[in-house]
This record gives sequence, structure tokens and C-alpha cells, in this order.
Amino acid sequence: MAVDQDAPADPFKRAVALTLRTISQEPELTVTYGAEQPALNGNKARLPQVERDLTARSVAVTRGIADSFAMRLASHDDSVHERMSPIGQNARAVFEAVEQARVEAIGARKMAGMAQNLDAMLNNRYQGADIVQMRERGDAPLEDAVALLVRERLTGTPPPENAQMLVDLWRPLIEQKAGEQLDGLQDRLEDQNGFARMTRDIIASLDMADELGEDPDDADNDSDDQTEPDAGDPDQSEQQSDASSEADSADSSEQMDGDAESSEDDAVEIDVDDMPDDLDSDEAPDGSEPFRPQTPFSNRADENAYKVFSTRFDETIAAEELCDAEELNRLRNYLDKQISSLQGVVARLANRLQRRLLAQQNRSWDFDLEEGILDAGRLSRVVTDPMHPLSFKVEQDTEFRDTVVTLLLDNSGSMRGRPITVAATCADILARTLERCGVKTEILGFTTRAWKGGQSREEWLAAGKPASPGRLNDLRHIVYKSADMPWRRARRNLGLMMREGLLKENIDGEALVWAHSRLLARPEQRRILMVISDGAPVDDSTLSVNSGSYLERHLRQVIEEIETRSPVELIAIGIGHDVTRYYKRAVTIVDAEELGGAMTEKLAELFEEKPVQTRGRRSRMAS
Repeated sequence: MAVDQDAPADPFKRAVALTLRTISQEPELTVTYGAEQPALNGNKARLPQVERDLTARSVAVTRGIADSFAMRLASHDDSVHERMSPIGQNARAVFEAVEQARVEAIGARKMAGMAQNLDAMLNNRYQGADIVQMRERGDAPLEDAVALLVRERLTGTPPPENAQMLVDLWRPLIEQKAGEQLDGLQDRLEDQNGFARMTRDIIASLDMADELGEDPDDADNDSDDQTEPDAGDPDQSEQQSDASSEADSADSSEQMDGDAESSEDDAVEIDVDDMPDDLDSDEAPDGSEPFRPQTPFSNRADENAYKVFSTRFDETIAAEELCDAEELNRLRNYLDKQISSLQGVVARLANRLQRRLLAQQNRSWDFDLEEGILDAGRLSRVVTDPMHPLSFKVEQDTEFRDTVVTLLLDNSGSMRGRPITVAATCADILARTLERCGVKTEILGFTTRAWKGGQSREEWLAAGKPASPGRLNDLRHIVYKSADMPWRRARRNLGLMMREGLLKENIDGEALVWAHSRLLARPEQRRILMVISDGAPVDDSTLSVNSGSYLERHLRQVIEEIETRSPVELIAIGIGHDVTRYYKRAVTIVDAEELGGAMTEKLAELFEEKPVQTRGRRSRMAS
């Protein structure tokens, strides 16, 4: 009988889901696990995919994200938050970060176990951000520094060691200008309305008063908007009720620590590959950063900001959802026939890459352990002395294997024919090759849902054609293979690129943001993003009502942000198009037939050098 390989992690998943519902007091909350970004939207929560071997790090990080979500649900009122939020981008980023620090501090102060989980989540968030390379305040996100100082004030816990440099850059200025307000937050911890007012005071002290917008007191004169509500104030009653609920949930969660696993059969939600459409990656912040604001180019002027008229019609979709299994099989067979001559050449290149990669994997082992893989070399000791215990060994982790590669393919109409066929073939063979070498690979595609504007344009026309609307088409981002999906399961998905009518227009900047954010959500220490495109971004509907360089300027901004401020290593290959004018690390090929050689050579170069040390932070970009 076949054994379910995922079974060992299922009890843990059920226990975490049950604990999340208990603390949040949301019994109908849907909890799923997947490779997409962790996100919380309404009564749906998506947590990171859990490794089968349940490493201590992945367990703690997953529990930390779940606890963060639970405290957000238990201690946060969206209506109060929206009413008190500043209107300026940078001020709102600080406001969002401080509010998340507040709800997490409530849980950390009441439950020691939750405090440890949240610490693990924060350590994981900043671990790969190259913060030690920061030398100027402009490189360090102000909102993160303020949130970490607020957390320090509320819980007494210093910032994570790998975020210390970030805090040190800002601490003198923040303490000088807003130290008194920070000290006053303790008294308003469980009063969201009062805490929000104190946060607005902190923002004003940091010279961002012009971004606060209209004072909520002036906008709404009801008694529940007053800073000091009287004893009969409904808002006060709600807050007291919330505090009581939080205390009850804390007690329940402490009890749950002892018997969550014994109650696991009562939990319903198990693992799913993808979250529902209404919880896509566009709504989720980076990785293990729940409810962190999506702040493009934080600490920079908001001039010439890229705008999107409507995101209601955008979609991030798995390839298998765009057509049925029978058609996918037919398209895959068609692809195989088209590239029968090319496949041998690319396969030889891939095998050469595999040999170069495997040559770098010097295996090392820990011996004489009580569990692991049986050490056959030491069985002779058992034969000579039957009382001698068996000896086991475990292979040591290597930095080489802790890598993920994303291949982002341009699915625009100009790629139709030989270019898209070659791109699909190369992505297919390279994914298989890297999987053999222990490197996880993700294959993504980007296009639009319509030519010359879709429902977004129709909505703009119905609104009276307002000036400078920004992007006016509906995005379609396609996941052909997620990083955790085995190659054999994703193989037929690549045939979708052969489907007539799939390839339309290309908005590269937002596609880069999407692929980059997915990489930041990954636990691997080294993350590589390879973009394959044959031209500059083009969308007729957008360019007809904005400047001619509107999409290209946004692409340049996104590339600059990733190359200078992100731990992700970015490389591009242009097919008949000079991408070196956009990307620092790029190569241009004249013929699509050269793509296999260019991809394998560039990947080999990346693996043969040390990971790029960026001087910035994790980017949190939004289109």
C-alpha cells in the first residue's frame, strides 16, 4: 500500500489551524497551506507550505505567522484603522507597521510561547535582507525601524540581531523627535483608537504631518471619535469587550498548547496547492510579513508614481485552470513535436550545466548518530560485537542547495511562434536539470487578459475618461510551475504557451514585482530571478492615454529597486531586443535558437560565483 509522504506534517498543520481559530475566535476561518505568499483576507488565511521533515525553523516561522494572523483578527478593528489611517504613502506605511506591532505585542505579552514564535517570524523576515550592508538612512525603511522600536517599548524585547543595523541608523532621530510619544504607547496598548491617535502624533513628530490628512475629529463629530471616551461611550465598551475577548482567547490558546494535537481530528482544513482567486498574491505582502504595507520606493518622493486604474479584473492563475486536462495534454504533445530537433541540443547543454553544478556539491556527513541513514560502512562493528548499537549518518546541509530560481517568461504576442516554443522548451529542461541538483525552480509567465484594454478600459470609459488613469488593461499572471511542485507534475502545463490566443500584451514592471514578491516569500537563502523577454513593455490602451514612456519608466524603477535594494539576484535575457539598457546583468541574443545556451551559461556563472551582496533591504514594491 502506498504511503502518503505528506502525512507526517498533517498533524502539525491541523494543530496550527485549530490554534489560529481559537486565538482569533473565528471558528469558521479557512486555513490553507501553499507555496503562495502568506496572506489573510476576510475569513481565509494562507500559511507557508510546511516541509515534510518539520525543521525547527520552519515550524517556528509558520507558527509565528499564524499567531500574527490570529492576533490581527482578535485585536484589530478594520473600521477604526481605516478611519485613522494617514493619506500619504510613507505615513501610512509607518501607521500600518506600528499597528501590526501593537497586535503582536498584545499576544507576546500574554503568551510566552507566542512571543517566541513571533521572534522566529521576525528573524526569518530580516535574515536575507542584507541589512548589514546599509550605511545610510535612505537605504533603511523608516517604517520597519519605527515598528521595531515600538515593539521594544511594548514588550521589552530588543530588535532581532539581523535587524539591529537598521534600527541603529534611525534610533537617534526617532528617539529625539518622538521618544516621548513612544513612551506613552504602553498605556494605550489595548485601546486601538487611542493607540492610533498616539501613532499619528509620532508620524507628525517625524516631519510627516502633511501626510496625515484631515483630522478624524474634524471629519466625524460622533462621541466615539473622542480621544478620551466617557464611561458610556460605545467605542469604550467595544474596546473593553475586545480586551476581554483577547484575554479569553489567550487562556484558550494556552490550554491549546497542551492538547492541540490530540484534537487534530476535529480540524477540517488540510493542505491545498493554491488559495482561492480572491486571495491572490497582489493582496499579500512579502513572505512572512503579514499586513506590512506595500510601499514602493519607501522614503522617496512620490512624484510620477505609477498608477493602476483598476485591479479588480487582474488575475494570478495556475496554468491548469486556463484549460482542461485533455487540452493541456494535446498542447504538450504539439510542443514536443515542434521542438524535436531543438530538444537534443538543449538537453546536452542542460547536462553540461548539471555536471558543473554537481561538481560543486561536496557532500559531507555527520557520523555516529542515533538516527538518520544507516551507515553501512560501520556495520562490521555490529557483526563483531552484536551488543554494539547501529550507527547512523546525516548529510550536512550545503549553501548550494538552499537556492531557488524563478524563470519569468514574457507571454506577449510578439513571442508567438519559434520564440515561445524555444522558451517553453528551455524552461522545461532547465527545471528538470535544476531539480536533479537539488535547486527548486519556479516557472511563471506574464501577459494581459485582452488586447488594447479589457474591462479596466471599459470601466474607465464609463467613468468619463478621467485624465492620467495609469495602467488600463487587465493583467494575467500565470503559474506554470511553483517552486515546490515536482517537475513531472508541471511538465504538461508548459504546453499552455502553445494555445492560440493566450499571448497578448506585456506589462513587464508589474510582472517583475509579482515574481519578486513570490521569491521573497521563499525560505531559501539564495534567490535568483531570470527574466526572458523579446521587447519593451507594450500595452496600447495604457500608452494611448499616458506618456509614451509610462510603462518603460516604471520597469526601470522596478529594476533599479530590485538590483540595489533586494536580496534577489536579477538577470535578464533578451531575444532580439537589447535588455542591457534596462538590466545591469543581462545578455541579448539574436536568434531564439541561442536561448538554451544563454540560459545555461548564465545560470552556471551565477552558481560558480558567490551570492551577490546587495546594499539594500528587502523591497516591498507595489504596482
